[in-house]
Amino acid sequence: MSLSTDAAATAVPAAAEDSIYRKVAFRIMPLLIVCYVIAYLDRVNVGFAKLQMSQDLGFSETVFGLGAGIFFLGYFFFEVPSNIILHRVGARVWMARIMITWGILSALFMFVENAWQFYVLRFLLGLAEAGFYPGVILYLTYWFPSSRRAKMFAIFQAGSPAAGIFGNPLSGWIMQNFNGTNGWAGWQWMFLLEAIPAVVLGIVVLAYLDNSVKGAKWLAHEEKTLLAANIAADTKGKSESHSLREILAEPRVWLMCLIYFSFVMGQYGLTFWLPTLVKASGVTGDFNIGLLSAIPFICAIVAMIVFSRSADARRERRWHLVVPAMIGTVGFVVAATASSTTVAIIFLSLAAAGVLACAPLFWSLPTAFLSGGAAAAGIAMINSVANLAGFASPYLIGTLRDMTGSSAIGMYVLAGFLVLGAVLVLSVPAKLVNR
Repeated sequence: MSLSTDAAATAVPAAAEDSIYRKVAFRIMPLLIVCYVIAYLDRVNVGFAKLQMSQDLGFSETVFGLGAGIFFLGYFFFEVPSNIILHRVGARVWMARIMITWGILSALFMFVENAWQFYVLRFLLGLAEAGFYPGVILYLTYWFPSSRRAKMFAIFQAGSPAAGIFGNPLSGWIMQNFNGTNGWAGWQWMFLLEAIPAVVLGIVVLAYLDNSVKGAKWLAHEEKTLLAANIAADTKGKSESHSLREILAEPRVWLMCLIYFSFVMGQYGLTFWLPTLVKASGVTGDFNIGLLSAIPFICAIVAMIVFSRSADARRERRWHLVVPAMIGTVGFVVAATASSTTVAIIFLSLAAAGVLACAPLFWSLPTAFLSGGAAAAGIAMINSVANLAGFASPYLIGTLRDMTGSSAIGMYVLAGFLVLGAVLVLSVPAKLVNR
């Protein structure tokens, strides 16, 4: 009997259906969130390492910004192939491969001695990690229909600010307390100790994760039937093309790339430079900087959950993206000229709440019209092109800081990109995405 055609799928009460989706969420989401916390921490902890690393190795702001951003060039080149491979071989093996290789490469940063080694390792880390984030976005479309995805995307995306909440104080503590131990600098210890969990979690993923609803032994047949039927109904009429050429020729996909590029400019401008911005406001001590850097990420988690739950409940996507984008704009503009630590933290928190809430809300747009092979290629393409902003943003901020001796101009540029993203979102027809 086909999972997608069983008549029982239409006879399940709403409360029972909600219970099944809670069961799925509790099974797969905790592991995915923990993986993303570690992935994001290993991606952006270089921003904290900068507090010691730049001085020890003689890196300028521009060198650091280029090294931080070059990660996304590697990400760009391998992300689409990675997601297509994941769709073909299954999430379990491919995500485990991603995590183990990025953990090993992340640990190798402790041996960096010059700018070129820094650049090469950042590029290779991007190659290794490429496909994890869009792979999870794709993986969630195998389990949850459009009407339930915004909340799931937000729960998963909470791993990003969670990495800041726990990772920033942890990074500061390691750098402050391990500095000089065994003759290694604090930033070397930080890269080593924060890389180990990625390798361990890769092994856990290999043993625990299921590739699809069909292979989930922890679900009853009736539960599998319902989930499969809902996904089949949700994907009816969507683009199923496996052709990358057709994806490249789709104007809506390019619009999604530009929208997400605008939001990612703000996201990585904030996450890579936040410790530096907090330090510039007058805070001293790596651990104290880490603690205060966590506050904006706490605000971001609250905003992500509130906006995403509201978007799913109202089946409205566009204004739920525009509003946090404008909140983030205000945060960047005021924080750029803040005259005290308190004011800086308040408006950096607004910036973080706005810009980080945009990511999970954004993914409800392209997944509303892409599915199957088209989703595998389309999601990866959107994420890889947009994440070039992860290269442009820290490099731009670093260059502007070297040129002007201030972060203000760079913050205004990030605010401008958020405004652009909000305007582009409003150009998307409501009937396309409000489901």
